[in-house]
Amino acid sequence: MMSIIIPAYNEAENIENTASVIGGIMEKNNIPYELLFVDDGSRDKTWELIEALTDSNPSIRGLRFSRNFGKEGAIFAGLKHCRGDCAVVIDCDLQHPPELMVKMYELWREGYKVVEAVKASRGKESLLYKLFAKCFYGLMEGSSNIKIKGASDYKLMDRQVINALNDLPERITFYRALSSWVGFKSTQLEFDVAPRSAGTTKWSFKKLFKFALANLTSFTSAPLHIVTVMGILSFIAAAILGVIQIVKASQGIPQNGILPVLLLIASVLMLALGIIGYYLSKIYEEIKGRPRFIVATDTLSDKSEKSHESDKTKGAH
Repeated sequence: MMSIIIPAYNEAENIENTASVIGGIMEKNNIPYELLFVDDGSRDKTWELIEALTDSNPSIRGLRFSRNFGKEGAIFAGLKHCRGDCAVVIDCDLQHPPELMVKMYELWREGYKVVEAVKASRGKESLLYKLFAKCFYGLMEGSSNIKIKGASDYKLMDRQVINALNDLPERITFYRALSSWVGFKSTQLEFDVAPRSAGTTKWSFKKLFKFALANLTSFTSAPLHIVTVMGILSFIAAAILGVIQIVKASQGIPQNGILPVLLLIASVLMLALGIIGYYLSKIYEEIKGRPRFIVATDTLSDKSEKSHESDKTKGAH
């Protein structure tokens, strides 16, 4: 059976269409499946629609968080609770082409443990967004030696890979990179990002920047090495400034060269302390050991409880 994990945050406009489209593809190709929606603390009618779908279709299941924990938490909640022999993570807005899952399933049957959907194009994105993404992936690849250029959350994983990811102890995760880091036999499929079927993106530039910074620091120590490089560069700059001041002073030109040097060193030190402080905050979060997510409601357990209560009622009669 294939588990299809769908993180959802304020996706009321997409829920019913997404369930219908994906369910139709699976049934048409005779692929046994479960559709697992993970409601990441939505404030609209997302959860009500998921509950209604689970009542009408036994192949659909829903998890509801106690609050918003973010997409990473929703993905790992899906991986922890899914029951399939393999699982696919796909966005609720159908910008990931769902028909590609059929080819993924076939490749999995051929023996691949991970089938990654790689972006052939990024769709309609601003130049700033594309530049930001390019810089982020360049830093990640350069510091971690893991190829994630064009990577997305859209991928199929075998149960063995799912178990390996669920066994990882860290709380601050970057699913897109970790699914490659664990290894296993893998292959790739290209796709073009489609326009959203409905609604608007939930990712502002501020959220993307925070997401990138958190993932970069959680997966690589590259920013800490920047401190060393900056220290060397500031030393060289200070030395050059010092030589310039000495030469000018020897020519009888009045100089007040200590201030630029002090400002340069102070700025480097403050930036270095900021980077180190950010890493310390991440270490603090890991040490606390709080869960990545809290599931408030699981429609599967709710159905089991209702069924059990119904059986008890019948037995009493």
